Amino acid sequence: MSANSASNAVQLPIDEELVLKVIPMPRDVNANGDIFGGWVMAQVDLAGAVIASPYAEGRMATVAVNEFIFKQPVRVGDILSFFGKLVRIGRTSITVKIEVYAENFRAQGQYTKVTEASLTYVAIDDQGKPREVPKSAA
Repeated sequence: MSANSASNAVQLPIDEELVLKVIPMPRDVNANGDIFGGWVMAQVDLAGAVIASPYAEGRMATVAVNEFIFKQPVRVGDILSFFGKLVRIGRTSITVKIEVYAENFRAQGQYTKVTEASLTYVAIDDQGKPREVPKSAA
């Protein structure tokens, strides 16, 4: 289904931060000609890290993909907008929600939600061991 399909058009979230915009290219396609899911996952991880990093105040690692839902295929040339928000800060962990919206390059202004995910990051020290999220972040 195309990102400019009026039946799937949605409003962009107003309670989340736009953290990344990217246009997938032909090198990012799978055997079906759609954008490879692993490529989308990598971009979601980057977007999640943008949300989590100010809270970690230092090194962190992705430790869990709690949920990852592909709702629609992504096409070459779609403009992808990655919106995110903080869900939870634990003792050593930070959980974020990421939603991805596609906008057809030739029919801009109409969005389709293509992916949603929840990821958890853990603050780590120089040896890679979990450390507490700074109290100033909470």
